Order: sequence, then C-alpha cells, then structure tokens
Amino acid sequence: MKLQEYHAKALLQAAGLPVPPWQVATSAAQARAQAEAAFGTGAARVVVKAQVLVGGRGKAGGVKLAATPAEAEAAAAAILGMAIKGITVRRVLVAAAADIAHEYYLAATLDRAAQRVLVMGSAEGGVEIEEVAATRPEAILRVYAHPHLGLLDFQARQLAFGLGLGGPHLRDAVAVAQGLVRCLMANDADLVEVNPLGLVRSTGPAGEAVTTLECLDAKVTLDDSALTRHPGLEALRDLDEEDPTDAQARAEGISFIKLDGDIGCIVNGAGLAMTTMDLVKLYGGAPANFLDIGGGARADQVAAAMRLILDDPGVRAILVNIFGGITRGDEVARGLVEARAQQHREVPMVVRIVGTNAAEAAAILQAAAFQTAGSLDEAARKAVAAACEVSAGR
Repeated sequence: MKLQEYHAKALLQAAGLPVPPWQVATSAAQARAQAEAAFGTGAARVVVKAQVLVGGRGKAGGVKLAATPAEAEAAAAAILGMAIKGITVRRVLVAAAADIAHEYYLAATLDRAAQRVLVMGSAEGGVEIEEVAATRPEAILRVYAHPHLGLLDFQARQLAFGLGLGGPHLRDAVAVAQGLVRCLMANDADLVEVNPLGLVRSTGPAGEAVTTLECLDAKVTLDDSALTRHPGLEALRDLDEEDPTDAQARAEGISFIKLDGDIGCIVNGAGLAMTTMDLVKLYGGAPANFLDIGGGARADQVAAAMRLILDDPGVRAILVNIFGGITRGDEVARGLVEARAQQHREVPMVVRIVGTNAAEAAAILQAAAFQTAGSLDEAARKAVAAACEVSAGR
C-alpha cells in the first residue's frame, strides 16, 4: 500500500525525523490561505506539490514555486485537476520552499533475497534513484541493518561519511538513517525513502548562516499483509487512486495481482497459484493474473473471482485449478456455474478440481458442460490451446 507524501511525512515525523512543516489543500483558495500562513513565518517562497502516487510530478508540471500568496493560489489552481500519468490530482501539499545547498538520497527497504533491511544512500539525491543505479551504480552506498538492533551506530556513521556528511552534520545524518530503519520496522513497511534529504541553508538566532538536514520529500510503501497489526494505517489508503479491481478483490477477501498475459487463473492457495502460473508458462502461455481465492472459498467468492478476471479485456481463456482441502469442490463448481451464467462475455474455461467432494464437483461441471482436466499439466495445456484458438480467431 503506497502512501501519499503528506501521510509518509507524518510517519517520519512520528519517528522523530526532521520534517519541515506542511499543509494539504484541496482547493486553490485553501492553498492561498496556507501560503499566507507560511509567509507569515518568514518564508521567502512556498512550494506547491501535487499529491499523487506516481513519480515524475515535477516533470509533469505538478510542482511549482510561488513568491506570493496569489502565485500560490494560481499554482494550486493549475495543478488541481490535472492528470499525471493518468491520475487526477485532488490535493496539493503547501510548504515553505527550502534553500537547498545539497541533495542526498537515503532509504530503508526490505531486501527479500538477503532477508534483511537494506539501507541505501547516495550523494546524488533529487533525481530518480533508478537513473543513478543505471548510470553510476558505484554512487549508491548499501549497508544491512541488524535484524534485531536496527542500524548500528558505526554502520550509520560509515554511511554518513560515505555521503560526505561528516563534521557538524554527522550526528544528524546518523539520526536520520537510524530513524528510517525504525520507521520501516515500526510500521511493517517495505520501503521508507527520503529523496531529497536536503542540506538546507537558513539563518540562526544571531543572524549567522547555518545548514541543517531536513527530509524534504518522503515515500512510504506498507506491507498490505501486515495492516492487521496497524489498524490506524488502513485509513491512510487513498481509494481515489486505487485500482478498482484491487479494491474489489480486497473487499471479497481475494488475493489478486494483475499481470500482462491472456490466461486468467483461479486457484486456491498461493503456492498452488505460483505452480499453476509456472505450468502455463511452460506450455507457451502467459498468465493474466495471480489470484488466490483462499483455503475455504465459497461459491460467491468464486463468482467474484470470475468477475475480476473477466473485467480484463485481454483475458482469452480461464484456467481454474482447485485442490480441495478445506475448500469443497462442489462449492467451487456451483460458484463457477453461477459465474458463467452471469458473465458478460464468452471466454473458454478449463477446470481441474481434485480433493474434497471432487466427485460431486465433476457431476456438477459435467451437467453444465464445462471443459475439465484430470491433471494440472492437462489443464494448463488445454488453457494455452484455448487462448491460442481465440487469438487466431481474431
């Protein structure tokens, strides 16, 4: 689950990280009032930033600077309602613009291959980290946090020195790096990213020039599977930007991930679903989705899964692979019959059901004239052949 920037900054702030004040506006007039408040605290300029869950906001015109409240209002008016990569901007973040001396990149993420929390840093912040990784991979520093103790002091210091943040900024750099790891672990996040981490110029109490580290942007991705441990975080989900299919699948209790193929898969159990997708690939096909209806799927869930798959116009065949343990085969078969009666377009379907009440399921499917298979290999071959026939017919 991706969080909007203003929600991500709130999590960083709660972890004790240095995040400058901000406000969120849903109208140009509200943005003007917020800009007036920022100018009242001594800001020379304000920044108005589109709040969308995609990158490239600046290149798309979704980030603008303003020197007066009127300019801030005009900037918000231009940004609100615009589309960035197909997503309509409904909110803008308004904050005092920072006088940046240098931009850094710093993030904590889950490295699944290493089964550790990885902290990455680069002195080339302010740009997409993918660009740096592609052109100058040596510019990215990596260190693994301790699985129980987090990022240790000496590791954080080494990272800070590697970024060139020694001297008066060492302590703050260490605190930010360790804070990112704490934030990730406390919220069961997959990614906590600050880009840029800015070295910001300001004026001290005696009029002297000072520089401080500030988290000027934030990106947080949460592990959906862990949200039950953090009930308050579910409320941060932005339903306006969520794919309707994902929202429907979650409401039905179905694990669903859309892919690029043309064979829809309905399976119970994540491991069996992965095996099913592998066999589809083995026989020359391409799965259109990962879909796990769970261990105790009911007929209505099966029908809901069918609707999710048929909503994808690229699906040319459907493969149903059910191993009945807790799941009853006859219940699944009834769901398939109900779903086919309600489907809005004809798509060939191959069904394999074994296990609990498989004989009853076979009778139901035979009476409804479903194409069945006795083994997963046979089912995968038939589904791939059916998709090819539909494709050739077009």
